[in-house]
Amino acid sequence: MQVAVEFVDIIEFLGTFAFAISGIRLASAKKFDLFGAFVIGFVTAIGGGTLRDLFINVTPFWMENPIYLWATLLALLFVIIFHNQLIRLNNTFFLFDSIGLGLFVVVGVEKSLALGFAPWVAVIMGTITGSVGGMIRDVLINEIPLIFRKEIYALACVIGGIVFTLMQRAGLHQIATEITTAATVILIRMMAVRYQWHLPILKGDGQKI
Repeated sequence: MQVAVEFVDIIEFLGTFAFAISGIRLASAKKFDLFGAFVIGFVTAIGGGTLRDLFINVTPFWMENPIYLWATLLALLFVIIFHNQLIRLNNTFFLFDSIGLGLFVVVGVEKSLALGFAPWVAVIMGTITGSVGGMIRDVLINEIPLIFRKEIYALACVIGGIVFTLMQRAGLHQIATEITTAATVILIRMMAVRYQWHLPILKGDGQKI
């Protein structure tokens, strides 16, 4: 059990780092200064987890451990050092956003289940953990949030959450469950963009969906 807890801590740190990079990368493209980029990266990394913790009535995770601030600072340094490489690789934002999405779904679902919430609540909390930080990031940099575009985003979180709850109910190894869930979310997100999978678009003015 202790190994699983430690592994979740690693997942949460990596998720924070990946999401912070995605936020800082977009802030850089918008020509934010260093402080502004740090704020965008931090909000991206902790936004979903903060809302989740408020919903499940616990102290927001980043208030109990300064490591998430350090993870964001590390992400800022990473973007500064490898800025030219990140600019040349146009898909770096998508890559780090997808990784953060998958890792944070695991954290959100597992934390909710550990506190005794029903599986359907845990799936919702996993989706919130994975997607809300990116939503806040996009609003702050004046972009339409990814979750509201036609790309499959939140749905990937939902599917990942269902995979986690089913594997846990089947009694499979916790670390295997965590890795499989994160990989499922990341793979769905990448496949959806690669093959342009999307849900039907709601249209107005008498147009059909």
